[in-house]
Amino acid sequence: MDDEPDVDVIVVGGGPAGACAALVAARAGLSTVLLERGPFPGSKNMYGGVVYPRILDRLIPNWWETAPIQRWVTRRSTMVLTDTQALTVDYRTEAWGKPPYNGATAYRPDFDHWLAGHAEAAGAQLVCDTTAVGLLRGASGRIVGVRTDRPGGDLRARVVIACDGVNSFLAKEAGLFEHTDAKHYTLGVKETLALPKEVIDERFGVRGREGVDIEMIGCTSGVNGGGFLYTNLDSVAVGVVLKLPKLAAQQLRPEEIIARMKRHPAIAPLIEGADLKEYSAHLIPEAGLAMMPKMTTDGMLVAGDAAALCLAAGIWLEGVNFAMASGMYAGEAVVEAVRNGDVGVEGLAGYQRRLSETFVLKDHRRLRRAPEIVLSDRVQHLYPAMVAGIAERMFQVDNPAPKPRLRTILKQERKRVGIRRRDLARDGLDGLRTFG
Repeated sequence: MDDEPDVDVIVVGGGPAGACAALVAARAGLSTVLLERGPFPGSKNMYGGVVYPRILDRLIPNWWETAPIQRWVTRRSTMVLTDTQALTVDYRTEAWGKPPYNGATAYRPDFDHWLAGHAEAAGAQLVCDTTAVGLLRGASGRIVGVRTDRPGGDLRARVVIACDGVNSFLAKEAGLFEHTDAKHYTLGVKETLALPKEVIDERFGVRGREGVDIEMIGCTSGVNGGGFLYTNLDSVAVGVVLKLPKLAAQQLRPEEIIARMKRHPAIAPLIEGADLKEYSAHLIPEAGLAMMPKMTTDGMLVAGDAAALCLAAGIWLEGVNFAMASGMYAGEAVVEAVRNGDVGVEGLAGYQRRLSETFVLKDHRRLRRAPEIVLSDRVQHLYPAMVAGIAERMFQVDNPAPKPRLRTILKQERKRVGIRRRDLARDGLDGLRTFG
């Protein structure tokens, strides 16, 4: 009787993974509780982000009609910086500005609250201001629920879905993480800066709800990582993602690194006159497959950031879509397991199968070396100077001197920044194998 459940499913964490898991489970008729430690879903999240919401097509038809979106990303730029130079690859398309859309900027408190609202509408019980502080185990050792910080707050279920974020204490307590290492994490630090909509439209060359997402490398003051800048309706977000060991090994604070980036001649004109609205920081699981835990144990699944499902591959920087997909697949697997009467590891195996057969793990497997390549010292500190130097030499007119050959420029710039030819060849081959 001690193992008798109060509900079928407890989902811990009201972010995108938890909301999608609760939505699927409740919609299938399972009694579902969604626990959120903040006063409402999204209240503990950073102010905004870029969301790739394709997975919502399966969960919420025509989601774009009600989703609290700031802007649709119709322009995507990749910027390579040195202290005084900037080389930008800029792409824009009208196709991304109409249904079914490709990506959007959103304020996470609004977006997460909206998504959890759909789980509530499907029948899930949302319980806020409640933290799951530990796991409950039955006589057999199977996880049978969670302990909360409420008096007499033990809650029992057939299955627990842990979506409690990057520092998932539940996954660690369950023994699903074999190890954690600081080198597998980055620190995302962001400022949200207020600007009038008409100023943003003019500076970034957009209109209406069109938006811009700019990703940067070479802007983090010698700390391995990258930078970003994207547009909301009446604000812009600017920030950096910093590798923890490199950040700890030097003296600059993250806010100083952002300040330096904001003064860059390619960035300063875009944010001139903006007022600081919010400063926030968030730990990011950056290493992909190298740090992922076991996804299942008897009576429990792990999804979203708690499962290190964040794709940090340089070209692709995605997290919310992997969280939503893993939450959806976790919900489907739980429905299957409960109906079959087996919520042990074998009964929950459908979760791993769904992850493996879809983009969630296929992308992570194919791009498993991408974080190591993108955050390597040469890519971070030498290649930006070489690439910017090549561009400057190509476009500079030195009449009456004849124009140099491209291979001559490449050779001279490679030597100038100190890249050996064999390292260039090896990095090129590694990049081709990973991204090709």
